[in-house]
Amino acid sequence: MNKHTAILVLEDGSVYTGTAFGAKTEAVFELVFNTSMTGYQEIITDPSYRGQAVLFTVSHVGNVGINLEDDESQKPQVSGIVVRSLSPVVSNWRAQTDLSAWMAQHGVPGISSVDTRAITRKLREKGTMKAALSTDEATDARMETDFDAEVERLLRIAREWPGLDGRDMVMEVTCDEAYHWVDDEGSKWVKEKAEGRVQKAENSSFSIHPSTFNVVAYDFGIKENILRHLSTLGANVTVVPANTSAEEVLALNPDGVFLSNGPGDPAGLPYASEAVCQLIESNTPIFGICLGHQLIGRALGGETARLKFGHHGGNHPVQDLRSKQVYVTAQNHNYTVVPESLDPDEVEVTHLSLNDGSLEGIRLKHKPVYSVQFHPEAAPGPHDAHEIFAPFFSAMRERVENRE
Repeated sequence: MNKHTAILVLEDGSVYTGTAFGAKTEAVFELVFNTSMTGYQEIITDPSYRGQAVLFTVSHVGNVGINLEDDESQKPQVSGIVVRSLSPVVSNWRAQTDLSAWMAQHGVPGISSVDTRAITRKLREKGTMKAALSTDEATDARMETDFDAEVERLLRIAREWPGLDGRDMVMEVTCDEAYHWVDDEGSKWVKEKAEGRVQKAENSSFSIHPSTFNVVAYDFGIKENILRHLSTLGANVTVVPANTSAEEVLALNPDGVFLSNGPGDPAGLPYASEAVCQLIESNTPIFGICLGHQLIGRALGGETARLKFGHHGGNHPVQDLRSKQVYVTAQNHNYTVVPESLDPDEVEVTHLSLNDGSLEGIRLKHKPVYSVQFHPEAAPGPHDAHEIFAPFFSAMRERVENRE
C-alpha cells in the first residue's frame, strides 16, 4: 500500500497528522480511547462503538491480523481507528488478512504514527470530543496547497456534526428480524474455558447445562460472545430486534429476557424503555448489561447522564457491595445511570466502579431483575466476572420449577 498522509482534527481545534491506513475516505465521529492490551478485532466489531472512533492506548496494533472467529458482529462497527504504530507484518496461525486491508474492505479509515498518549490525556482532561478524520489521497494535495484551509474544513465538519446525545443509534445495528442463535466456531473456546473453570472451582456458581431455558435476547447491538455464554450456560436463545414490543416477547413464552449492550444514548430509545418497563411488570426474569442496564434504570424512572470520557477497556475495577469482591472488568459505555434517581425501596445498588464511584450494577428487591454496567462475557478479557450470569439462570430455574 502506498503510504499517504492522514489528518485528524478534534472539535477543540487540535490537529494531528500521521500515516493513513484502511479505507481512503473521510469520517466524522465521537473519539474515545480504549485501554485494552489485546483484542482489537473484538473491539472494532463491537456494535456499541457505532458512531465512535477508537484510539488504542496500546502502542502496537495489527500484529495478529484478522481471523474468521473473533468477530463480535458481522463487520467493523467503528467509524475510525487511531493508533501509535501499525504492525507492518502479520504473525498468527489463524490470520486470514491484515488489519488495514480488512478495514479498507469495509470502508473504515485509520491513522497511525500519532502521539496517542497526548490525545488520550487531552480526552481525559477535556472529555470525549467530536472529531473528523481524512485519509483520502486528495488530502495530501489539499494540505500542500493550503494546510490551514484543510484544517478549517475538517474542523467545521466536526463541530457541525450533531453527535450522539439523544440519538437512536441502536436501529443502525440491530437485526432485521428475529432468529435463533446457533453455536459457531468461536463457541468451542467459550465452552472449553467454562469447563475448565467448573473443574477448578468446586464452589463455583458457574455451570454448564444442555439447552434448558428459553431466553429472548434483545439485540440493541449484541455481541456474539454474549450469545455464546448464554448458550453454554443452558439457554436456547431467540434474538429479537430492538423495537420488538413487550407483548411480542411475552408471546414467545420466555423463561427469561436478556437486554444486550448497544451504542449511543439510552435517552434516545423511549420505545425500548417502555418495553422494558412492561417486561419488568410481567415478573419475567430479566438480565441486562451495559445499555440494557441503562434501559432498566430508565424504565424504573431513573435518570442517565454522560460520563466525562466514558469507560472503554479491559482493566476497570468494580466492587460487588454484597460480597466485597473486586472484579477487573471489560467496559464500553459513555452513559451511566444516576443512582440517586432510583427508588431505594425498590432498587438495591449491587456494584460500584472503584475508579470513579459510578453505578455498575443493580437488582430489584421484589422482582427477578438484575443488571450490570460492565461486560461479564468479556471479549476480549478479563474473565473475572463470568459468574455474573448465575443469578439470572437461578431465577429462570426457580420460575420453571414453580411452573411445573
